[in-house]
Amino acid sequence: MTIKIYTKVGDKGQTKQVTGHMVPKYDLQIETLGQIDELESWLGVTCVSLSNANKGLATEIRYLQRKLYELQADIAVNRSHNIQDRDTMMLEEKIDRLNNKVPEIKGFILPGGKQTGANLQYARTLARRAERTAIRLNDTQQPLDEAELKFMNRLSDFLFILARYANFTDGYEDVRAKF
Repeated sequence: MTIKIYTKVGDKGQTKQVTGHMVPKYDLQIETLGQIDELESWLGVTCVSLSNANKGLATEIRYLQRKLYELQADIAVNRSHNIQDRDTMMLEEKIDRLNNKVPEIKGFILPGGKQTGANLQYARTLARRAERTAIRLNDTQQPLDEAELKFMNRLSDFLFILARYANFTDGYEDVRAKF
């Protein structure tokens, strides 16, 4: 049996939450889930376009995609608690490990670089946008678990250092922003 792809439920601008409650497609929870989905999808694009020198990052990126899927479940289903403090601690360990492998920066740098690094910098901006929306959701409509908010905050830091590492591995030197 084939699963039907279209349901027609959203034809009038409404969508059904996991609870069965109908909400506008611009509902803050739906918007948050959509922005996390966009980030997860962009990480998929990044993964299939990794440079030869950065093919090993596929494992890290797939890990992030799975964690983002779990985060979506946590937001959609209040009783779901997939993201834990240990997930943020793991990101912090990875950040510290990678930060020790790249040259020190002494100021702001321009996002970009080679393909892999530029894609990861863009992923960082998508993560920040999703985080801002999640915070607005938390503050106005649906309390989120503190572990989820911490994870989202650390995620963009991890993507930043992952982008720097990818650029370093590809032989690209960060360009400092000048004021």
